[in-house]
Amino acid sequence: MARISGKISIGVPPEAVFDTVADSRNEPLYNPSMTSVELLTPLPIGQGTRFRALMGSAGMEMLVELTEFDRPHRLGSRTTCPIMSTNGFITFVPEGSGTVMRWEWQVRPRRWLRVLGPLLGPLGGRMERTIWTGLRRHLQPDNE
Repeated sequence: MARISGKISIGVPPEAVFDTVADSRNEPLYNPSMTSVELLTPLPIGQGTRFRALMGSAGMEMLVELTEFDRPHRLGSRTTCPIMSTNGFITFVPEGSGTVMRWEWQVRPRRWLRVLGPLLGPLGGRMERTIWTGLRRHLQPDNE
């Protein structure tokens, strides 16, 4: 198991950041590795909402379920795919007119990926930083 954590400041209010992140259908707008996302459960989005996402050129399928939903403070999720499962949460804390977003994930590799266990933390950390930097550019395009 690897733990991945980090934080980023985004110059928009927590409600806007939370709402964008909570609806995984937005992720292809800021994560170039995410090719499509489909809502699997009825609206409104909240605890128990599930999504099917396709990742990368091979279209690896990922199932995402929201496990916590405390708008606009905390969002928990569980993601499963053939090579790993990820559980964790994101917090959204006001800072001036913006938000400090923190993430904390536990990644459990499956199959052949287990041999890469020690590398998952650093690699996953870089991937998360890239995703959330993309979110910041998406939400505040004039400031990047």
